[in-house]
Amino acid sequence: MERRDFLRILLASAGGLSLLDLINTPKAHAYLPANLPPYLKAIIYTKDNEGIWKGKAGSHAPIIEVQGDRVTVFTYHVMTEAHFIVRHTLVDEKGNFLGSKVFTPNDREAKSTYQLPQGFKGKIYATSFCNLHDLWVSEYEVK
Repeated sequence: MERRDFLRILLASAGGLSLLDLINTPKAHAYLPANLPPYLKAIIYTKDNEGIWKGKAGSHAPIIEVQGDRVTVFTYHVMTEAHFIVRHTLVDEKGNFLGSKVFTPNDREAKSTYQLPQGFKGKIYATSFCNLHDLWVSEYEVK
């Protein structure tokens, strides 16, 4: 199976999982569904679980900023032909898709913006996928 096909399957599967099962997971994987298979947890990274990419969270874990109903996701990362952020995706705690943006090496920065549903309250999750350092996820609670 090619990496791109595997990632499509991974993202489709993760989008369909309920993110409500987060409570009884270890801190390192607190952002991930409890019923996610261990082999998938091993390739999804967070600022608390850098795994094999120790020291990479600062330039790979997405930063989420919320102002009113507008969400900005930013990854402080180089954007070169050899190394770049491929995509941001935003979902809510129920796994509902809120938006995504695909980047190319020609983009100046990995920054995306989204509109939350009116009156939205709850957790949102942003992913940042690097062509070399895999999938990273961050969490934010909208109050």
